[in-house]
Amino acid sequence: MEYNELIVKYPEFIYHGYDLEESGDGIRITYRFETVGLTEFHPFWVFPKDGIDVSDPVFEEFVFSLGMVELVSYWKAACPPTVRVECGYLSDEQIAWWKKLYYHGLGEFFYTNGIDTDMKRFMTIETAKTKKKRVITNGKKLSGCMIPVGGGKDSIVSLHVLSMYGHTEDNMCFMMNHRNSAFASALLAGYRPEKIYRPKRTLDRTIVELNRQGFLNGHTPLSALIAFAASMSAYISGKKYVVLSNESSANEASVAGSDVNHQYSKSFEFEKDFADYLAKYIPCGVSYFSLLRPLSEIQIAAIFAGLKEYHPVFRSCNAGNAGTKFDTWCLDCSKCLFVTMILSPFLTDDEIKEIFRINLLNAKSEKMKTYFEQLIGLHESKPFECVGSVDEINFAMCLAISKRLASGASLPYLLEYYRTTPAYVKYKDSPNVYASYFDEVNLIPEDMKQCVRQCANACRW
Repeated sequence: MEYNELIVKYPEFIYHGYDLEESGDGIRITYRFETVGLTEFHPFWVFPKDGIDVSDPVFEEFVFSLGMVELVSYWKAACPPTVRVECGYLSDEQIAWWKKLYYHGLGEFFYTNGIDTDMKRFMTIETAKTKKKRVITNGKKLSGCMIPVGGGKDSIVSLHVLSMYGHTEDNMCFMMNHRNSAFASALLAGYRPEKIYRPKRTLDRTIVELNRQGFLNGHTPLSALIAFAASMSAYISGKKYVVLSNESSANEASVAGSDVNHQYSKSFEFEKDFADYLAKYIPCGVSYFSLLRPLSEIQIAAIFAGLKEYHPVFRSCNAGNAGTKFDTWCLDCSKCLFVTMILSPFLTDDEIKEIFRINLLNAKSEKMKTYFEQLIGLHESKPFECVGSVDEINFAMCLAISKRLASGASLPYLLEYYRTTPAYVKYKDSPNVYASYFDEVNLIPEDMKQCVRQCANACRW
């Protein structure tokens, strides 16, 4: 359906509120959203009951804020130009904060749907006029880390670094819904099931039906949702730090010469904005940062390549966890190819086949060749996935080629093809700036930062 028609036909979206109720061993939070004239939405979350005081104003503020980020998944179906928040007060500064998150977090959505808009025009947020007289206090003693684990190599590297830091007995892992690879990774890292905090998020399937009918669909800032849910979980569980696993490469735009970034809510810009918002508007004592922010994607791959025990269980493929599939490598998407590419300088072709069953660098389909070209920067945009920067991907390809040639190994098909491209000419003599790379622009506590540095230094190549 056409954006310009939808915003006229459905001019208003309402965040009515939320309901709390006990549900078994959990607290169920059901949100009430409405696209006026179209339908209502009632997605819900269930958080483990232990540690929750529903009368705690900090908990209440988290619940309200989680709804603010949840709503955009339903708003995007018709993009109503007015969002009315009936269940809470937002200052002008807060409204500006949320609009920035929505606008940049939906950058890919606007781009892929051909929507021409800007920060001012795409949405107006109306809220309660009278500020609630609410005193938010933090009486909890917080310690330890809450570590979001998704089952991919990045969060596994964070678990490894934190094991060097020590005091892991006070840490917990966070998982939004259950994923076998994430659970197995946490168990391998020494986290018992009771040390794994697992709230469950359930979408309202009405949005799926609207998508089937042709209403607008596309990427939303999922990592922002995780930021609020993980910080809320940390507060409930008495944890001081929420430790993300986003690297410096997440700052690069997905479309050259634009601000469109598939990974906006994994960028340092969002990380800093969120940490500031938490401190000012939900002063709960929880600190939020990414442990891997100083590192590049290729450094993380080099560290992960040495963590052999995790190779059989990790998964980074989104397509392999959708529909009827569950926690597999689909071996037909740009993310599967990227993970193969970034690991290829540090693993042999036989080791790659042990992980994936096949070596995608030998794939000869036009689809995989196009993904390869996008990843090395021969197209306007990178694939809309969480992938490394163009520069480091090219460096990885050159390093993979040089290592194979030096050992007398034959080159897989896509590496042979790479040597015919202008990218190879441009990058083949590039110096190795990644082995000692360390981005000092981060929010990591100093003692943890030293562990990251030590880990990176220990696996230089």
